[in-house]
Amino acid sequence: MADAVSDLRDRAQDLDLADGLAARADLFDLPRGVIYLDGNSLGPPPRGVMDRLTRVAGQEWGVDLITSWNKNGWMGFGARIGARIAALVGAAPESIRACDSTSVNLLKVLSAALSLRPGRRIVISERGNFPTDLYVAQRLLEELGGGYALRLIDDAETDLDDALDADVAVVMLTQTDYRSGRKLNMRRVSDAIHQAGALALWDLAHSAGAFEVNLDADGADFAVGCGYKFLNGGPGAPAFVYAAESHRETARPILAGWLGHAAPFDFRPDYEPAPGMDRYVIGTPPVLSMAALETALEAYDGVDGRMIEAKTAGLGDFFIDCVEALVPDEAGLLLASPRDRTRRGAQVSFRHSEGYAVMQALIARGVIGDFRAPDIVRFGFSPLYLTYGAVLDAAVILAEIFTTHEWDRPEYKTRAAVT
Repeated sequence: MADAVSDLRDRAQDLDLADGLAARADLFDLPRGVIYLDGNSLGPPPRGVMDRLTRVAGQEWGVDLITSWNKNGWMGFGARIGARIAALVGAAPESIRACDSTSVNLLKVLSAALSLRPGRRIVISERGNFPTDLYVAQRLLEELGGGYALRLIDDAETDLDDALDADVAVVMLTQTDYRSGRKLNMRRVSDAIHQAGALALWDLAHSAGAFEVNLDADGADFAVGCGYKFLNGGPGAPAFVYAAESHRETARPILAGWLGHAAPFDFRPDYEPAPGMDRYVIGTPPVLSMAALETALEAYDGVDGRMIEAKTAGLGDFFIDCVEALVPDEAGLLLASPRDRTRRGAQVSFRHSEGYAVMQALIARGVIGDFRAPDIVRFGFSPLYLTYGAVLDAAVILAEIFTTHEWDRPEYKTRAAVT
């Protein structure tokens, strides 16, 4: 194994020297001795976030008090952050708002999309989609009644064409599968959906900030995304919502709140939707969380989407090579992600019958990834703060855990509340 590690170390050094995003790692202050491969679940804070939170809590809230809504621009958080995110997902600045959670935003855009196809009653999604997406759709369609139903398919790449018909109103898909990391081609899938007269709704939870996304050019009708994964906005950070220009003034989301009113400070009793994306805003923005997300997004300033995609794909390719070169075949670790980088998002997953214990052993050694039932060991690759050298170190530790059977300890097999 020593010779293989030496060869891989030389390769890692060359890749790190050629990395155009290498300097971005200085914007993060990760704990010493930790290789963080779980930014696809919770991104770490860029250095400036803590100072911003201190300033907002101490000065803007503590001293300026309620005047900060005007004086410090609190009311504009959603639009300002939306414009920053828009630059990362190929959208016009005015087409995105940061607000609420991914689940709440999904309810808004799914109901809005259905309002644009009143003669159709079917929503299509994948059976393996992230559960919250399916739960939101199930409850909305149950409440709507009148023949509305959710039609589940196993794989959008192979099954979508046969599932599309004149009854389908919306196809709701997550671009990157949260277990395997498989990435759907947004343009190709959206084109097929539109040819059937339906609308394309995309969940970008594992896309935004992970690789190049082009919502406007690739035909997305609606989209939602997460602020605390690759965007590093902090636990529970606000999510974002997108609507294509052609739908902004006509779609009517089912949720309404005072800040989504055309004149919120007139305090009228009857609802009139605000123009454009402001109708997707419901209530008062969470100022501390918004401030953290806005500051975190500065880490992406000046970064081209193609650079992000190339780094993400390169890290994933290198990790697969390292694992396959170092982990013995008899370990039973099987690649669950697409090998083709064009079909893989910013994570690499492996299957193992004792995947939970394997991940706990890794975490104990300072390599933080996560586990997804029933047998997925999942590693996320943020393009901003990870190096190829760190990826190799993680693979070496993984190989050692299998070689020594370190994972087979009783304490690593007891499930915690969060996996």
